[in-house]
Amino acid sequence: MQEEGLNIKQYSLGSISSRTRGDKVIWAIVVLLTMMSLLAVYSSTGTLAYKLSKSTESYLFKQIMFIAAGVAIIYFAHLMNYTIYSKVAQILFIVSIPLLMYTLLFGTNLNDASRWIKLPIINLTFQTSDLAKLGLFMYLSRQLSKRQDTIKEFKAGFLPVILPVLLICALIAPANLSTALLTGATSIFLLFIGRASVRHIGLVVLLAAIPVVMLIACAKIYHNEETGKSDPLPKMLTKGRIETWINRTQDFMYSDKKESSYQVQQAKIAIAKGSWVGMGPGNSQARNFLPHPYSDFIYAIIIEEYGLMGGAAMLLIYLLFLYRCIRIMRKCPYAFGAFLSLALGFTLVIQALANMAVNVNLFPVTGVTLPLVSMGGSSFLFTCLSIGIILSVARNVEKLEGEIQPAVQKEGGVQ
Repeated sequence: MQEEGLNIKQYSLGSISSRTRGDKVIWAIVVLLTMMSLLAVYSSTGTLAYKLSKSTESYLFKQIMFIAAGVAIIYFAHLMNYTIYSKVAQILFIVSIPLLMYTLLFGTNLNDASRWIKLPIINLTFQTSDLAKLGLFMYLSRQLSKRQDTIKEFKAGFLPVILPVLLICALIAPANLSTALLTGATSIFLLFIGRASVRHIGLVVLLAAIPVVMLIACAKIYHNEETGKSDPLPKMLTKGRIETWINRTQDFMYSDKKESSYQVQQAKIAIAKGSWVGMGPGNSQARNFLPHPYSDFIYAIIIEEYGLMGGAAMLLIYLLFLYRCIRIMRKCPYAFGAFLSLALGFTLVIQALANMAVNVNLFPVTGVTLPLVSMGGSSFLFTCLSIGIILSVARNVEKLEGEIQPAVQKEGGVQ
């Protein structure tokens, strides 16, 4: 009976292994992060459940459903040949432009920002910037793979690939500056890897730095050193998201003062309480005071409950994910697959690092979530789709290696 049970277990494990191809380490990372997501979301949604007269179990069940849907997306996306995404890239990029415009004009407004649109039939909202980022990186990978011969030339090579980046970032920035900056940074990195001229890239970076420097200058000028508070801003700076950007920049620049941001204060308290080994799963206290502990500031809750050791482990997991994506890129014999795996992997890791940096007060407060860990939403599902595409590239690389190795062995045997 024991032998029969062992055989059944081996068969089930073998069946799962045969159905899931690609990088096994990335599959393991997905499992680890989603398990951590269940623990962190369940622990951090108590106050939200109380405000909305719901139970924390309802949010746990909701997160389980999102994880199940996300894993299904990863599985079916990784089964497809990644060359199909080259054909889909152009359509996604073109569709994302009017969607971003519609979001700015008619999107669901929250904190003076229109980031979401509501789907009419299923009555759900999603961030169009998530779709736009995915479409942009797929389109950029396609263009770079086709323009390797002319990429050093400004008009014939560089201009056609940088204009889509500037367009998408410009449409995202009014509602979500942090996402626009992260998208632009990832695109610049991809252009550098794609052999674009350093001189051309430097020119774009200088132009993009102008509004950032102006924002920092405004934050400095309108901060009163004597009171530690902000002076009244001119009317031209209180329109739309500009005032929010200036206030957040001031909160970051002067976070060591008495009047620092409430979010920053509570995140620091959570991290301080966590110490080295943490207070234990479910024992967070800052979750009752920290705004959005289940999304933007979930990393602070993880450190509070699992300590600096747990926070460092999370950081290493994301860095390992990036290493595996770089490994896939180096093994892929085709330019599109190499650029695609690197672009999607790098954007997920840089998003994770940005979220962690905000939580430990290294960056100003943004609305960036922690990939695969923050409470489920459209960002969670698009993250799963990106990982599925990366695994699709890895699966095809694995398949090519499997075809080449027997051929080499056979050739060696004949000799």
